[in-house]
Amino acid sequence: MSGTSEGPTPAADLDRSAVTDSHYTTYHRVFATAPLAMAVVAPEGLVVSANTALGDLLGADPGTLVGRVAADLVDLAADARSRHAYREVLRGRQARLRCTRRLKHPEGHSLWVQVTVAPLTGEPGVLLSVADISSRRELQARLRHLQMHDPVTRLPNRTLFFERLTAALEAESYEESGTGRIGLCYLDLDGFKAVNDTLGHRVGDRLLAAVAERLTRVADETGYARAATPLVARLGGDEFALLVEDSTGTEQLADLAESALKALEEPFDLAGQRLSLTASIGVVERHAAGTTATGLMQAADTTLYWAKADGKGRWTLFDPERNAHRMTRQALSSTLRPAIEREEFALEYQPLVAMEDGRLNGVEALIRWHHPQFGTLTPNRFIGLAEEDGSIVQLGRWALHTACRQARRWQLDHPGEPPIFVSVNVAVRQVWDSDLVADVAEILADTGLAPQLLQLELTESAVMGSAGRPLQALQALSDMGVRIAIDDFGTGYSNLAYLSRLPVSTLKLDGSFVRGFQYDGDKKAIAPNPADEVIVEAMIQLAHRLGLTVTAECVETSAQATRLRRIGCDTGQGWLYSRPVPPDRISELLGAQAYAVGNP
Repeated sequence: MSGTSEGPTPAADLDRSAVTDSHYTTYHRVFATAPLAMAVVAPEGLVVSANTALGDLLGADPGTLVGRVAADLVDLAADARSRHAYREVLRGRQARLRCTRRLKHPEGHSLWVQVTVAPLTGEPGVLLSVADISSRRELQARLRHLQMHDPVTRLPNRTLFFERLTAALEAESYEESGTGRIGLCYLDLDGFKAVNDTLGHRVGDRLLAAVAERLTRVADETGYARAATPLVARLGGDEFALLVEDSTGTEQLADLAESALKALEEPFDLAGQRLSLTASIGVVERHAAGTTATGLMQAADTTLYWAKADGKGRWTLFDPERNAHRMTRQALSSTLRPAIEREEFALEYQPLVAMEDGRLNGVEALIRWHHPQFGTLTPNRFIGLAEEDGSIVQLGRWALHTACRQARRWQLDHPGEPPIFVSVNVAVRQVWDSDLVADVAEILADTGLAPQLLQLELTESAVMGSAGRPLQALQALSDMGVRIAIDDFGTGYSNLAYLSRLPVSTLKLDGSFVRGFQYDGDKKAIAPNPADEVIVEAMIQLAHRLGLTVTAECVETSAQATRLRRIGCDTGQGWLYSRPVPPDRISELLGAQAYAVGNP
């Protein structure tokens, strides 16, 4: 045989070529018939080949997809993040991209797909795979709806409500458009517990569903005239919320609350049961900027409480001043006991003046709280709190000891003057929660003050009807020589006959009686009611017959002092004589005895 320049192809090479062609054919067949929608994409982003599944998914012949921009087919350029990641995968700088997209099918329906882009092994380009997750998304949506909605009323529940509220308070939600404001009506059904307790939870649930329907109707009717319909949600129990995004002001929220109340006024017919109910609503409307979901709900909850406290069946608008007072009250309550230990309290003294000769007979000790944040506070700001938490016992004991020590000091500093007594207010809780008799005895012994120079003042409502331990304590104090006075007399029971059975020595007429004597010949002033003077005169005469002295509070003018002296009042107290002053000022007055003010 003659040789040639090219010999026959080796058998091994023929076998490898056949295998390679066979593998290519197999891979191509698998790619074309695979149930997963796929496409091979060149580095420049164009489709090189697409399988049947991708054509079916997109509603197109696979051949027509070749040469198309792959990113356009599955909307990969919809957002900047996905667009950048896709380019990085095409350039081999990122290993994989996976994202979810909502596509529009040519037949009109939408479908959700999960798109995955990964580099091909051993050759340029990427493999684009698209999985139809519409069924999964639909199931997730149904599950989310169940998770985010109340099963009884089918309204959005607390979780969804806070999700919407939080989103509405994000800056991007209101900075670009809208009013930049947000409003909330926080509604609670009045007396709903009684429905559950008497008619059962099944009827209660029907009532809640009926309430939800009416509130939804109110929201829909409100939404017709506005850009958005308020969100109605059930927050739990018998509490509902109406959230207004981009609200236009308090007037809009007030109208919404009023409409909700009117919608609930009509009786409900539930399986033969005719029920009527009312609701209370707390209304809050403010700028979204700077507002938090927690802060808005706290304000709404506080305002709902006000609506309940004001009588129920009404709506109440959030009042910053009222809320500030509440916050101040909470702050004071939490710092009361430590303030006693830090010695933030002090006593001032207001003179008690004999109406007949103008001499200083005694003083009333009035407590002041020099608060480091709120300044000097008068008793009406904190005594009620002290009575609620029990710190009044500790505070009262301190006040009693301080006043008795000061009275003894005046007595020692002015031996030539008749000693003045000191009058100290006592709360009912001091009688019940402490051994007041033992405390007084110990303080008198410690300070050296004579018992007759101490007067204890209790309010009329606290003394009238006293029995048991309070009456025994008052009797023991009286037996000790301590004076007992009824403060603000005339505002409570005014049972003078009962006084004969109480160890009382003094009545202090409430200032409202004295203010009725303000007419002083001024033509512009309102003339006094003659009945006021008759009533006061009768009380003074009856008190004197019972062996009691009478002190008039809030004496402010000479004319008042003259009338009170004329009808027999023993002692006067008020700004005509002096405001409450520090103890050194009382020392000056004792030296001068300059109390002729109000005398003829």
